[in-house]
Amino acid sequence: MDLHPDLPVLEAPFEVAPQDARALSKVFLRELAAREEGTPEHQYVRNTLIEMNTSLVRYAAQRFRARGDEMEDIVQVGVIGLIKAIDRFDLSREVEFATFAVPYIVGEIKRFFRDTTWAVHVPRRLQEARVELARAGDELSSRLGRPPRVAELAERMDLSEDEVVEAQIAANGYHTASLDAALGSGDEDDADAASLADFIGEEDPALALFEDFHTLAPLVGLLDERDRLLIHLRFVEELTQSEIGDRLGVSQMHVSRLLGRALALLREGMLAETPEGS
Repeated sequence: MDLHPDLPVLEAPFEVAPQDARALSKVFLRELAAREEGTPEHQYVRNTLIEMNTSLVRYAAQRFRARGDEMEDIVQVGVIGLIKAIDRFDLSREVEFATFAVPYIVGEIKRFFRDTTWAVHVPRRLQEARVELARAGDELSSRLGRPPRVAELAERMDLSEDEVVEAQIAANGYHTASLDAALGSGDEDDADAASLADFIGEEDPALALFEDFHTLAPLVGLLDERDRLLIHLRFVEELTQSEIGDRLGVSQMHVSRLLGRALALLREGMLAETPEGS
């Protein structure tokens, strides 16, 4: 592919260290905004951003590792969120791309766990895509000498990358196991045999709290300086509205109105499927 001579070129975006990816993402996001959509340069920059930030997806996916699904499947779902974040990121916002992208990634993974019921029912089109996916995967693996990437599968199958990821996830819907199935001996009549259900722990409520805090942090960062100060005084220093009013030289009623507006914005962002990026 012939690219513009001023365009930065990375030979191995997947191998970029996370700390370097943070700095390079700023460069490539500026380049993405400057390139016309549909051009080879725009596609190259977008693909490089995706590959370079896959480590960010893996970081966000770690919190879901106890859910029982294959980590690679969870990462593939998270990549969809990463792509959405790249397409919606606004350079004019004074926020780090990683901070902006994590809620998209986590939101996409949560939606996957909420909506995926393909072990019971798989749509017809995904059944057909699964067969084509297996054929394309074998062909490309043989030709390349390594597992093919999503972009390579998409080109071979004449599908979008999102459709390839969806087909990959659907392929896992054909393998299920009963929670009551005996482990080890395989004798379901053995009363002493352990079952899979015996090894499943309970969900730690602190995990949900951590996820809420992680989602809330970038939303707070999008508030203006005055609203962030109000949130800090009220919920970190735990001042009363009257004390905040005295500190800022405004009435308690004014403090109440400002806090109510700021909390409404945060609540709206927390309840949204993914934050608005534009």
